[in-house]
Amino acid sequence: MAGELSELLGHLRAAASTEAAETQPIPALAAVTVRALALIEGLCWDSLNRGDMSAFTRQAVVSAELHDFGVCAGLLREP
Repeated sequence: MAGELSELLGHLRAAASTEAAETQPIPALAAVTVRALALIEGLCWDSLNRGDMSAFTRQAVVSAELHDFGVCAGLLREP
């Protein structure tokens, strides 16, 4: 689980740098996932505000993958 989350965060690393998932114990991964989703949400809004649809599309894909992983791994509750 930690390896997959780390890989998804690696996709996010193109927009912002973080190594948090690689050094946290498994129970802390939920908080890392929530923070990563909050970060990518901010990046998506920034891209939309700048009219950069290409960046927004890439970020939205990463966000969806991260959210799906979090739900499937039991790190996030599905709304």
